[in-house]
Amino acid sequence: MLSFVPSQQVFSLEEVNALVPELSRIVGAQLEMRGRIESMLDELAEATGARGDVTPRDGDAPEIRAQKREIARAIDAYHRGWSEVEAMGGVLKDPREGLVDFYGNVAGRIVWLCWKMGEPRVAHYHRLDEGFSARKRIHEMLN
Repeated sequence: MLSFVPSQQVFSLEEVNALVPELSRIVGAQLEMRGRIESMLDELAEATGARGDVTPRDGDAPEIRAQKREIARAIDAYHRGWSEVEAMGGVLKDPREGLVDFYGNVAGRIVWLCWKMGEPRVAHYHRLDEGFSARKRIHEMLN
């Protein structure tokens, strides 16, 4: 019997594994975009001596304003990309590692089905009150 039903969709292992190809595509693109944004921020920091401020200022040179606008657009696209993962039912746990969890039902228990970029399928889970470090192989729960 299910003791807790979250407000989001609860996936079977088969349902979440069917999402992995599209999830891999999206998360891979997100990780690439994050790398590009970090490189653009490094270039901006070299040019201005300050890191992280992408708001165009009146005193900025035209090329710096253009650079800041480009970074802001990239950051906006990056955030929208993670929205795609959320629309699939995923919960982003670590954007640097590409770690995404889904509410899942395994052997009648609601758990986090845990997937990390590069894994060919969801093969791990952990309790809702645990994190990545506590994940276990799903076949252990089924045996």
